[in-house]
Amino acid sequence: MILLLRSFLVPAGSVLLAFLTGGILLFLSGSHPVEAYIALFQGAFGDLSSISRTLEKATPLIMNGLAIAFALKAGLFNIGAQGQFLFGAFAAAVAGFYVQAIPSVFHIPLAIFAGMTAGGIYGLVQGALKAFSGAHEVITGIMCNYIAINMTDYLVNHPFRDRSPGNIVARTPQILDTSRFPDVAGIPLGFIAAIIAAILVWWIVRYAVFGFEIRVVGSGINAARYSGVRIRSVLMGTMLISGALAGLGGAVETQGVVHRFQPGFNTGLGFEGITIALLGRVHPLGIIPAAILIGAMKAGAGMMQFSAGVENEIIDVIQALILFFVTADVILQKMLPGIKWAEGERLSLSTGWGGNS
Repeated sequence: MILLLRSFLVPAGSVLLAFLTGGILLFLSGSHPVEAYIALFQGAFGDLSSISRTLEKATPLIMNGLAIAFALKAGLFNIGAQGQFLFGAFAAAVAGFYVQAIPSVFHIPLAIFAGMTAGGIYGLVQGALKAFSGAHEVITGIMCNYIAINMTDYLVNHPFRDRSPGNIVARTPQILDTSRFPDVAGIPLGFIAAIIAAILVWWIVRYAVFGFEIRVVGSGINAARYSGVRIRSVLMGTMLISGALAGLGGAVETQGVVHRFQPGFNTGLGFEGITIALLGRVHPLGIIPAAILIGAMKAGAGMMQFSAGVENEIIDVIQALILFFVTADVILQKMLPGIKWAEGERLSLSTGWGGNS
């Protein structure tokens, strides 16, 4: 119970500090902080439609947060999740439009599988570079993001461009109705899939043999080597699964929200997974409320802007503040001197980096 309380205090304190600081910025800009936050809450949870929109916004964030968190368990910082997300979104769009004359019960899983496969293979490439050459996954991830951005731009401009009359935008055709996610009692099907994925990832990390090997590698390459863990296989397998999770996030965004792939529509969602993973303390189940929080901020931003006259950019500022406070937990320790964090409880982003296998 004490450990659970300690794990809860950092993200909760980070969110509180971020909203307090955001309130000061709102006040200095001439807005009323209380009115703005009430409008934000109403826009995110005011009715069933708002709740559905919040869950819709949270779904790809859960998947990308899981992708980042899963890799971090092995000491890998999968900053290439953005590129994996893009390839997953694109592959799902291609499967959703070009595969025709099949019922939804087959078409929806097919598009999901296409997205996960595309993201997983791209993640595997980065994992192989790490495993066989020791190339830093952050560097290769950044380069792979640029490759993914430019390659998907080319593909939607040429072989997979929407050729319908009157269209002048570089994008794929809309996916067929048979590949789109329906809502279940007002809850997006993609959100249900994300919850299942989070539970599955938690089980793998906690109870599966592969999950144990991941944790051993994450504790240190040398310790893993002396334990007899197949380090290269673990590194590649971890990045394969991490990439598949990011690709699933892209597929969910295509099938449940955008209904096509269009460059620019998905910008930044992969990177926001970093915020979600850190806010959830790199715990698969902790990522769910973290993603709902950020999804609510995105869903309620329009209402806050309309009702309280607040610019949307303030939401980005608050998200940045949350990330700052959650990674700078020493600030919270100074503000909460009665709570002592054990060394093993502190969030580490560098375990196992740069180690050759």
